[in-house]
Amino acid sequence: MRRILLILLAGTLPFAFMSCNNATETSSAAKASGNNSAAEKNLASSKIITDAFKTGDQSKIDSAVASDFVDHTDHGVVKGSDSLKAMITSIHQNYADMKSDVIKEVGDDEYVFTLMHFSGTSNGTMGMPKGPYDMHTVEVTRYKDGKAVEHWGYMQPEEMMKMMPMPPMPAETKKK
Repeated sequence: MRRILLILLAGTLPFAFMSCNNATETSSAAKASGNNSAAEKNLASSKIITDAFKTGDQSKIDSAVASDFVDHTDHGVVKGSDSLKAMITSIHQNYADMKSDVIKEVGDDEYVFTLMHFSGTSNGTMGMPKGPYDMHTVEVTRYKDGKAVEHWGYMQPEEMMKMMPMPPMPAETKKK
């Protein structure tokens, strides 16, 4: 029985990879022909936002973010494209040496998913301890008409825990 399942699995894997390759080829062909699909607009807007976080230049944000933009943060919901601009300013003031890299980005007609890597040095503000940081996040952004309308960010729990101040240990667990 195991041998049959293994043969069936081995026989279906090439088809799975071919379907992935065909999707990539279709996307590349659409770009080459100049087709400006909603997914391509969303990815272009995502690049504008990512570049603004990298450089601090917010001059193109309004072309990529809706005025009623909603950011779902760990501090609650934050509304408006001006709040995003304020966050970019704050990040560049508090994390002057921040580096960010897009590891992988995929998008469709409504969402863009971006796996990011951030590193740098925190000055101890914005809830992070002072010192170096190195973290990965998944940024999920919903788009409408080529503009970001909603955003969520997710981080690996162990990377998040590194950035949280350590609570004092209970008295009975402290070493004497």
